[in-house]
Amino acid sequence: MADSEPLIQPDRGQDAIAIHLVNKDGFEGWARNLSVPQRAALQGQKFEGGGYQVGIVPDGEGWFAVGGVADPDELSSWCLAKLAEALPAGTYRLADREAGPALHGWLAAQYVFDRYKKADNSVGPRILLTGDAARIDSAIAEAEAVCMVRDLVNTPAEDMGPAALEAQAEALAKAHKAELKVVRGDALEQDYPMIHAVGRAAARKHEPRLIHLTWGKESDPVLAVVGKGVCFDSGGLDVKSSTGMLLMKKDMGGAAHALALGSLIMGAGLPVRLHLLVPAVENAISGNSFRPGDVLKSRKGLTVEIGNTDAEGRLILGDALTRASEEKPDLIIDFATLTGAARVALGPDYPALMTRRDETANALIEAGKAHDDEPWRLPLPEAYVEWLASDIADTNNAHGNSFAGASVAGLFLDKFVGEGIDWAHFDTFAWRPAPKPGRPKGADAYGLRAAWHMLRARYPGT
Repeated sequence: MADSEPLIQPDRGQDAIAIHLVNKDGFEGWARNLSVPQRAALQGQKFEGGGYQVGIVPDGEGWFAVGGVADPDELSSWCLAKLAEALPAGTYRLADREAGPALHGWLAAQYVFDRYKKADNSVGPRILLTGDAARIDSAIAEAEAVCMVRDLVNTPAEDMGPAALEAQAEALAKAHKAELKVVRGDALEQDYPMIHAVGRAAARKHEPRLIHLTWGKESDPVLAVVGKGVCFDSGGLDVKSSTGMLLMKKDMGGAAHALALGSLIMGAGLPVRLHLLVPAVENAISGNSFRPGDVLKSRKGLTVEIGNTDAEGRLILGDALTRASEEKPDLIIDFATLTGAARVALGPDYPALMTRRDETANALIEAGKAHDDEPWRLPLPEAYVEWLASDIADTNNAHGNSFAGASVAGLFLDKFVGEGIDWAHFDTFAWRPAPKPGRPKGADAYGLRAAWHMLRARYPGT
């Protein structure tokens, strides 16, 4: 995102170009108030009030814009996104309403990932004025969190390895006066043996680590946020195909979501004792890779037979969830790009959500619906636990059939969450295969805003 703060500003009567919002049903009635040349201009642009249409209308020596939306009286997060992408640089205000939730799309639409390719800066920023000044800071923070996920996931693995995730956590800790502890390399073997096993084959510069940030008053409820940080996934000795590896820079998308959520929590001063944990590894191939058939110890004490080295994310999360549970949290939320099965079931736009408690699932789903980031709940069926049985260990890390892959992965994680703890698991894609207004092709956040708004409601403070 371009410098975010100037993109929305308090309306103090500055000169600005008006934006009118219409829908298809109301367009003809609205257009009757226009002059013949103005109607002709819109006709020439084939503007009919359809969703995401943008029109330019001459007005004396100037002009105004018109945007097509589903309902001008009930704006969504993305109503203004196409306008923010398509309009010329300048300062704008909505003609007869406040943007409300659509501020998010105005900001997110101006995101550009330019780390490796110079961006086209000829257009310049589009600034939106709002009379709802109280919304500005929170809208900017939320959009910046989404763009943090995009930046981290878009960055290739060589530049976004475990050390880079640690650096991101260190920057957050410094910004918010949090404490950061990191266990790296062979020091993991004793206390975090599954993280060590998965990451030990990587080159030294990408050695595995457990990143643990703590923040907030010790007297406040403990909230644990955990993110899967597989910075590149070759599949291990159960090696992926070349096409299967092509997007595996995004396998640390769960860590990106966790870091972004942590930044929102700390930035807003949420009244919680935050424990943010990121197990960060590269699942590489070398002479000391962990093998199919190996039995790993875990921090919890359970032994895990390796049915598939490409089911590695759940292993590192197992140790991290065990550590999070030791704080006796009021709630654990984890994010992970965990299974292809979730994408087969739900496609890219809906993160799979699994929880132990119905009320937690309902709160996350309602928050997601209200902020255009809806998760879809999948079950944790006790009947499928037997599919993880092992003849020689306490559990296997993968099941031998093709059924219910997302839920079975969730059931594996459930073994490592402390008894009775409220827990929510997001199996998120972290990638957008095709663009939509405000949401470019590439990395994206799914479930982040749902989790954030649920937490704001659950821990409102004083």
